[in-house]
Amino acid sequence: MKVKTSITLPHELIQKIDALSGSYGNRSSLIEKAVRELIAAEEKRQRNAEDLAILNQNAETLNNEAEDVLSYQVPL
Repeated sequence: MKVKTSITLPHELIQKIDALSGSYGNRSSLIEKAVRELIAAEEKRQRNAEDLAILNQNAETLNNEAEDVLSYQVPL
């Protein structure tokens, strides 16, 4: 379900939106796509930050395991 809303944007931004909106159908479609992409990018950034925190919490253990595995390699 779509909900009608009102936002205030600078005139120069509206001009740029209007210039691009033909490729997306209209202003609303362009803005919806842009906001969805921004939200997806932010969610990905948050997941990456959470993953990095987990890796950092376990870095010593992971590094020790990697060193152990590498110690079994045969010299070439």
